[in-house]
Amino acid sequence: MHRFGDRMRELRWLAVGAVIGLPAPALLLLTVVSVPAGLAAGLGIGLFTTAVWATRRLAGAQRHRVGVATPYRLLPTRMTARLAVVLRDPGTWRDLAWLPVQFLVGLFGLVLPVTLWLGAIECAAAPGLRLLLPEPTGFDPVVLEVTGRAGPFTWLLVPVGLALAGVAYRLPRPLMRGQARLTAALLRPTSAARLAVRVDQLTSTRAATVDASATELRRIERDLHDGAQMRLVALSMNLGIAEDVFDVDPAGAKALLTEARAGAGAALTELRDLVRGIHPPVLADRGLAPAVEALTLAAPAKVELDLRLDRRLAAPVESAAYFAVAEALTNAIRHGNPGRIEITIVDAGTALHLTVRDDGRGGADASGGTGLLGIRRRLAAFDGEMRLSSPPGGPTVLDMVLPCGS
Repeated sequence: MHRFGDRMRELRWLAVGAVIGLPAPALLLLTVVSVPAGLAAGLGIGLFTTAVWATRRLAGAQRHRVGVATPYRLLPTRMTARLAVVLRDPGTWRDLAWLPVQFLVGLFGLVLPVTLWLGAIECAAAPGLRLLLPEPTGFDPVVLEVTGRAGPFTWLLVPVGLALAGVAYRLPRPLMRGQARLTAALLRPTSAARLAVRVDQLTSTRAATVDASATELRRIERDLHDGAQMRLVALSMNLGIAEDVFDVDPAGAKALLTEARAGAGAALTELRDLVRGIHPPVLADRGLAPAVEALTLAAPAKVELDLRLDRRLAAPVESAAYFAVAEALTNAIRHGNPGRIEITIVDAGTALHLTVRDDGRGGADASGGTGLLGIRRRLAAFDGEMRLSSPPGGPTVLDMVLPCGS
């Protein structure tokens, strides 16, 4: 029964392959028609875009089934630039070349075993069919037409039917393997395509990192100007006034000095907060685990920590991990209203696995808001990844992977 279940799954796999290839004629026709349509009335762009979008979805589904990476280049935001990138992308034309092959191979992979099974059943049941249909009818089975309803011949077809059943039983697996290999050969990205995609990713990551750095510098400048700088200016003015009135109004000068001292303390506090926002001293002095522990002390929700770190990591990696956790913690408290937050950091050798889980209201969207987008950009600078699970009602689980070397 176990092997029979495997054969049925293989047949279902072949059936899905046939379904994936069925739209091929329509999509190829749409692609061909888009050229004269574009020249005649400007409609070709829409037709071509639709064909490419559908083809990519079908090719992506087949790639997922056989475990082949997606080779497409990153698309810009402007429509004309997107179209230019799609036209220059080898993956587009590789997909279009794969379509008719998948149509033929998919149908062949499904029709052949089904036909063999039907033939096996008819051959094995030929003697019974002869008894049920002793006289010719308008819909005679093929085996009765071939044998002419002769008894000995119908019995000779029984071993033929058993042999066909054996072939049909074993055939789906090699057909499935052959289709998977053909898909890999046609859709697997070439080294040049992988290099082009990698260059696009690095370019996009570099641009995002530069933008994030510029935004951070503007924030620091604004905080200095609106905070510590204004307090230091007030401090200087109070000291100057106190110096002027010291001889004639010692009590007033003392009050001004007291106010100046308070202003100096506030300015120092703001400078410490600013430095902590740039690079916390505890992170530089003691490492990631103590810095995360210090980060959670003032959290309004209960925070449980599972920190499995046995070594100091490179300073940029520790900084990226710290601020990713800090941003995730801030988002959870600000938007989720959780009662409990769990933070897990595991050093797996080649990568740092970070998880922030809360029991809040859920419904977080990685594409909305700047917090999660900032985390994604921060991790992308190290080729890191972020996965978010946040169904309505919670819980929200943010998984992050940050490569850190061995």
